[in-house]
Amino acid sequence: MLGARLIAALRARRPDLQFAGVGGEAMTAAGVGSLFPMHELALMGLLEVLPKIFRLRARIDETVADITARRPDVVVTIDSPGFTLRVLRKIQHLGIRRAHYVAPQAWAWKEKRVRHFPGLWDRLLCLLPFEPEFFARHGLRGDFVGHPVLESGADGGDGARFRAAHGLAAETPVLTIMPGSRRTEVSRLLPILGDALRLIADRVPGLVPVVPVAGPVAETVLAETQNWSPRPIVVTTLDEKHDAFAASTAALTKSGTSTLELALANVPMIVTYRVNPMTAAIAKRLVKVKFASILNLLAGRAVIPELIQWTCTPQYLAATLLPLLTDPTVAQGQRNAVRPYLDMLRPPSGEKPSEAAAGAILKLLDQA
Repeated sequence: MLGARLIAALRARRPDLQFAGVGGEAMTAAGVGSLFPMHELALMGLLEVLPKIFRLRARIDETVADITARRPDVVVTIDSPGFTLRVLRKIQHLGIRRAHYVAPQAWAWKEKRVRHFPGLWDRLLCLLPFEPEFFARHGLRGDFVGHPVLESGADGGDGARFRAAHGLAAETPVLTIMPGSRRTEVSRLLPILGDALRLIADRVPGLVPVVPVAGPVAETVLAETQNWSPRPIVVTTLDEKHDAFAASTAALTKSGTSTLELALANVPMIVTYRVNPMTAAIAKRLVKVKFASILNLLAGRAVIPELIQWTCTPQYLAATLLPLLTDPTVAQGQRNAVRPYLDMLRPPSGEKPSEAAAGAILKLLDQA
């Protein structure tokens, strides 16, 4: 999605540009055929990556070979540092201008990684307002271009349309459940979320759960949620998801960008996550930040409840979520607390984030 919006913003200013690369459905719709299926890179966790390591190395080499053959004017890598930074290192000798979009979260874990970054890119495009200062302390320039969630359309849904489409009364409580977009996280979280739902439904009469699904995990989510009670409404398109947000009383979501989408849609939520226990033990030694949610990081406190790893249990999830579903004062309190930190994600230029990112890349292109 970041790549597709960036491409649109670049084309608006330079219609003559041509694009190639690795991407998903949105970039394919933008006319960029992917070198290989991007979902092969959608891995999370140390132990989860290990079985795929040789395939990932092959994809890195394949990408480097394609860049070497094409000799583009600019290479833009997006997020996925385990893949993209290795690609950048391998093309360093080619002399091609490089921009990395979505700064590595070295401020969160393994800060010493920063010493390996000089020379990997010419421009670093940051999504979070505190990142340029962090990288400046290490002698690296970063440009804050705003967070792309602001362009997601998550705040543009129609709740009345969603309720009418599914025969829901205006007073029916709706709970959106977001289990993730990676196979590893979905398979680990779905059983816990399903059990939490049963506990919550016992306390909230008439509760209607909604589960948005998309991409390579859609089939898994559809199969796993068939036996949930109550059985959820499964939505499969972006417009349906945003309509569901607008109709939602509250949400139960895994950590990540989904928390920002829900905040933008004004949906009170709790955040959860669980990984392999050994991965969690290793991460505990490496991670420096107190919170998983970006909004909590910006606030420096838990404006959104987080239940991570050992607190990611059906009982804890249900007990923490219930006040948001049953007490409008609690729900509104979270909305009010979140809003100032969401506003901090807007680029200082007043542009859309994709436009600010495109401007930085075009400056780089002019230097090529």
